[in-house]
Amino acid sequence: MNKERNYLILMAEDDADDRLLVKDAFAESGTTGAVRFVADGEELVDYLLQRGRFAPEGEAPRPDLILLDLNMPRKDGREALKEIRAHAALRGVPVVVFTTSRAHTDITRVYDLGANSFVTKPAEFDELVSIIAQLTGYWFRTVELPSTACT
Repeated sequence: MNKERNYLILMAEDDADDRLLVKDAFAESGTTGAVRFVADGEELVDYLLQRGRFAPEGEAPRPDLILLDLNMPRKDGREALKEIRAHAALRGVPVVVFTTSRAHTDITRVYDLGANSFVTKPAEFDELVSIIAQLTGYWFRTVELPSTACT
């Protein structure tokens, strides 16, 4: 297990208030590592493929975990997930769909597209902190992830 490593979580979320809540929840949960945000699926894919403003070396290190909202402008989470999974170099990065949706069609669709997990955003901050702690505990202390040095 990789308990000592600092991790990078990349979250695609268009709502500024949700980004702030998630940032605070990560801090409250005691998660080590950094959280970076992109505003939509287009920015997410640009970040992952190091295009546009993310092209300069070091601007977009590979994340260890992606948190992906579904309903975003320009490119929604479903489209972004499909594109991410089309790139062999990105298939080892876990993608957790983190959304307000509870629709069975969304759940089925994102798993078909290659999501690793589907989590519905809670309404209460304490629940959000708990979910963040559980997610990071699972992905960073329980499972073994591919080394970012391999890419």
